[in-house]
Amino acid sequence: MLDGLRLAITTLTVLPLRPGRVDRPTAAVAMSVAPLVGALLGLILAAGHEGLRTAGSPPLVAAGVTVAAAALLTRSLHLDGLADTVDALGSYRTGTKALEIMKKSDIGPFGVAAIAVTVLIQAAALTDTTPWALITAWTTGRLAITIACRRGVPAARPDGLGAMVASTVPLWAVATAAVTVAGLATAAVPGRPWQGPAAVAIALLAVVLLVRHCVRRFGGLTGDVLGCAVELATTVTLVALTLA
Repeated sequence: MLDGLRLAITTLTVLPLRPGRVDRPTAAVAMSVAPLVGALLGLILAAGHEGLRTAGSPPLVAAGVTVAAAALLTRSLHLDGLADTVDALGSYRTGTKALEIMKKSDIGPFGVAAIAVTVLIQAAALTDTTPWALITAWTTGRLAITIACRRGVPAARPDGLGAMVASTVPLWAVATAAVTVAGLATAAVPGRPWQGPAAVAIALLAVVLLVRHCVRRFGGLTGDVLGCAVELATTVTLVALTLA
């Protein structure tokens, strides 16, 4: 359990913890507790965002700094996965040809557009959200990892992060994590306790559809697809929580 938690933190954040055992059983724990790491990130970002607002920062400036801080705290790993996945999907290639595009170090026009639009939407949404809504969004973003790594989802390659984590999380752990996050999300929108769980549900549906499409196009899960799922879930949750 401790090795899994350590692996989750070192994989999903910039925190320099000493690595422990790294194998598929450990990866199963790490991917199961990913929402907990998301909640930790959300707390840090919410504190920074509220501190800037209290100090008199304009809403858009505070939101932009918060999104930038989120990228720094995660080494921009998920944004990179978003760009690579969208580039591969935009190429309309399948199988190994699509995977070759994802392995390239450069970013194509589809990837650039995806990052720009995602960052813009997240920053705009943060100008009109509560601290708990921010925490809910970042927790749901990491819950996407748990969903994507559920049993039955294959890996696209025989090596790499996807091969290590694909199909490791049992369905009972997926259900437990989803119900817990949805329950905590009831506090995301004051006066509308249903909106938080609804936002989580919509985001998770988007992730399931994304993963299914990627499995069909690429043959399975990759680390880049996980990053794309994180950014998709975070963004969809934020948008859903801003709806009046």
